[in-house]
Amino acid sequence: MLKPFVRTVPSDSGSCATQLAIGLGIVLTGVVVLAILVIPMASINTGLGALTAGGLSCTSQTEQVEASGYAEDSIPENYLAIYKRVGKEKGVPWNVLAGIGQVESHHGRWEGPGITEGHNDWGAAGPMQFGSLDGSAAGNSWGGEPVMPADDRPEQGYGQDGNDDGVVSVYDPEDAIPASADYLIAHGAETDLRKAIFGYNHAWWYVDDVLGWADQYADGDYSTGASIQTAVDCTLTAEGGPIGVAPDELSQAVVDWAMAKRGLPYVWGGTGPGGFDCSGLVMRAYEDVGVTIPRVSQDQWNYGPRIEKGDEQPGDLVFFDVQRAGEPPGPGHVGMVIGDGLMVEAWCTNCGPIATREYDSPNRSAILGFTRPLEAPEAKAQLERLGKL
Repeated sequence: MLKPFVRTVPSDSGSCATQLAIGLGIVLTGVVVLAILVIPMASINTGLGALTAGGLSCTSQTEQVEASGYAEDSIPENYLAIYKRVGKEKGVPWNVLAGIGQVESHHGRWEGPGITEGHNDWGAAGPMQFGSLDGSAAGNSWGGEPVMPADDRPEQGYGQDGNDDGVVSVYDPEDAIPASADYLIAHGAETDLRKAIFGYNHAWWYVDDVLGWADQYADGDYSTGASIQTAVDCTLTAEGGPIGVAPDELSQAVVDWAMAKRGLPYVWGGTGPGGFDCSGLVMRAYEDVGVTIPRVSQDQWNYGPRIEKGDEQPGDLVFFDVQRAGEPPGPGHVGMVIGDGLMVEAWCTNCGPIATREYDSPNRSAILGFTRPLEAPEAKAQLERLGKL
């Protein structure tokens, strides 16, 4: 299917205020975007596999409804089984995946270029319509060749060997459907499923079309808001223990303050109270206990002792190797460790609200390192003056 789109790419880029942003302030202006091409969004955004925000350790439950009689009669048996299995494994409603499969290719049954071989005129291919042609209008969000040995799969992109047959094929529904689920997760399915579908193809009519099919495939009612929600709401680990338990009262106060801001929007250059960027969030959390740390992530990286990976604890800061031209040297993104491999962070404009996410993930930018601001000499001096040490 060919549909109008507007390109929007979640990215760590611009996730923290820079020295220039602080000096000039934040100017928000309306942007009018003219959609002049017609390609599914899954066929662009090359490399978004590096931005997936899935795999939280928090306990969660995604509603998986039974298949309606219509679904069983109209969806090929092998596709229906894959949709159900992938939905359960990925935490995405299976009937929504099926809705995308219907709109994009009639579950692989439409005739025409790019469904079972080759590409369409924009470079999209396969039953879920991923871009898989370098240099095309669609780009290559699949990553690598449309069909390739699993060992040759590049780090970036959504292509995967979903059935462990040693081949990554955009034409194989067992590979393409889980890739589609990951694409939705990368676009915020954990907290806003409608927005994630909008990311798949940037048109609200497309969202309504997909959800219309999803309704027909469901036996009974289901809620698009029932997808994971853990990124904002979780309080327990998979083992049932509380997240964010710090080793001392001051660290606990810092963690509690940052965790309480989950659900607020990311605001570039924001320092609260209604929204924050990444460095603004952690700066205000430490300020709440009387410690003044630098404003931007590049300077925060140099505040407090470095902590070896594996020794980090709740309240520490984790920095990512996100560096951009025109900014000060150093990491361009930061989050606060809360334990169990999780952090609380304000990620980016298109990445959803302040939330709990994994930091040591192959789907994120590389970790540059960790620091412990409360162990900085300046911090200790401030705390002593306040009588907190």
